Amino acid sequence: MVVALNHALQPELSAEDVARQRFVSGLRGFVLSDLAGDLRRAYDARVAPRFQGVHGRLPADGDEVHQALRTDPTFKAYSSLRVTAQKMVWDSVTPVVARQRAALETAAVAGADRLKLDSTVKVPRSVSAIDVHFMPGSYSGEGAAEEMAPGAIYDQGFAVFSMGLMGDNFNDIGRSMARYISRKFPDFHPQRILDLGCTIGHNTLPWKEAYPDAAVTGIDVAAGCLRYGAARAASQGVAVQFTQMNAEQLDLPDHSVDLVFSSMFLHELSLKSIARVFAEIRRVLRPGGLMLHMELPPNTQMGAFEGFYLDWDCYYNVEPFYKAFRDQEPRELCRKAGFAPQHYLQFVVPSICSYGESAVDAAVAAEEREVNKETTGRLSHGGIEWFGFGAWQDAAQ
Repeated sequence: MVVALNHALQPELSAEDVARQRFVSGLRGFVLSDLAGDLRRAYDARVAPRFQGVHGRLPADGDEVHQALRTDPTFKAYSSLRVTAQKMVWDSVTPVVARQRAALETAAVAGADRLKLDSTVKVPRSVSAIDVHFMPGSYSGEGAAEEMAPGAIYDQGFAVFSMGLMGDNFNDIGRSMARYISRKFPDFHPQRILDLGCTIGHNTLPWKEAYPDAAVTGIDVAAGCLRYGAARAASQGVAVQFTQMNAEQLDLPDHSVDLVFSSMFLHELSLKSIARVFAEIRRVLRPGGLMLHMELPPNTQMGAFEGFYLDWDCYYNVEPFYKAFRDQEPRELCRKAGFAPQHYLQFVVPSICSYGESAVDAAVAAEEREVNKETTGRLSHGGIEWFGFGAWQDAAQ
């Protein structure tokens, strides 16, 4: 299933475009649901017993699962088809964006008053030197900095990539997280919210909807994505600011932000970069403010096979920092950044698009919700749950 973009930047698609994108989205669904199930069955039936016969035990972690699986034909078929489907996602949308460029530049005018670009901000090599998850030109794009094409490619590609599982504005993560926080902590009323690595703002806008009186800003290093995101937000009538800024060097005063959020951002950074980002977050947070990250669940809280399944992207989907991040303990990352251990926050929230708002409210009421090894952080038709972690800034800070 392909979800049409639910805003004014939706391109005109030919019958061939629609057919191609539906096919690619369906292929991804087949790989991530059907073939993924076959892979697990092959592991349980052949690979794990063979490993146990040699070592006298089952694989202890994702690394051992990976090594044991590498020669298995089911794994080879799964990986080959998944890589092919990922590349086909971008192939199905880049010609559409190329035809749409003039209309995009016209649409950019609508978001201009909510956009602040800074030509002195350098795009890190972790973004510019590789095509992250095979996206052509990565987030920063291959053309001029003023072009909106990278944002359009990401938005339209995500429509194909997400298989209809992320909502009609691909904002399921933001909606699920914002609903959880606003109901779990009803006395928390942030007045200034910052979204790090916001890309096109798809998960930024829900924070404005959850806290309409707050000033919400999405930051990113990629100018093209920000220009597109500002126009995209304007077309939806949501007043969010988009600013070009590096999360490692926030151009903000000390203690000036109430909530710092990120979604699927940290795993695209080196560990050194993450440490700098956390230090900056702690610097800009006001006393009693919240640092919150929606991320992939850590390997320390996953089974060996499930941990490897998520780490697959590190090896085969141009995500070089993926596994190193997932091997960290989130609580320890927060402690090293100076957040008090007693202020650590961790939860799992059901996807609103998968389970509905009532499921999120039930998670709010639950005392504790453990990582579901089969569904947490995993995009498939079996349902999704999102992993969140962070910490409160000491009120006496």
